[in-house]
Amino acid sequence: MKEFSVSVASEDELVAYGEVLGKALNGGLVVYLRGDLGAGKTTFSRGVLHAFGHQGPVKSPTYTLVEPYEFSECTVYHFDLYRIADPEELEFMGIREYFDENSVCLLEWPDKGEGVIPKPDVELTIEKRRQTRYLRLSGESEKGQAIVALVAASNANITATR
Repeated sequence: MKEFSVSVASEDELVAYGEVLGKALNGGLVVYLRGDLGAGKTTFSRGVLHAFGHQGPVKSPTYTLVEPYEFSECTVYHFDLYRIADPEELEFMGIREYFDENSVCLLEWPDKGEGVIPKPDVELTIEKRRQTRYLRLSGESEKGQAIVALVAASNANITATR
């Protein structure tokens, strides 16, 4: 499945969709997170990290650029590229070394790293209108399309708990 869209009415639902995506992810995958400031990218990331077993807080890595979360099966790197003025800055931090078969990379504001970061397997766009968020997941690789299909198949379980 190439694309899946859904409306989300609460923060809990946003986290739930993040958890569903997280359960479908494994090492070697790249996820782009797009949306305006305050759209819910970090909240969604919290759900992804919960799926891997993280129980603590999840903060936006706006000032640190990357927050690593180590798990037995892989390391999840949560990037926030908002403050990057030039993609070349990422080369100085050795960004290419984060992308390997043992990592999942979640990238907020991926357009800031264009030309340096790899293409995504999955791309999430969050649009916020009033109290509702609209999520669009797009599979950009063969693996990504399989992941989007898994999330779409789980949709009935999430909406049943509304």
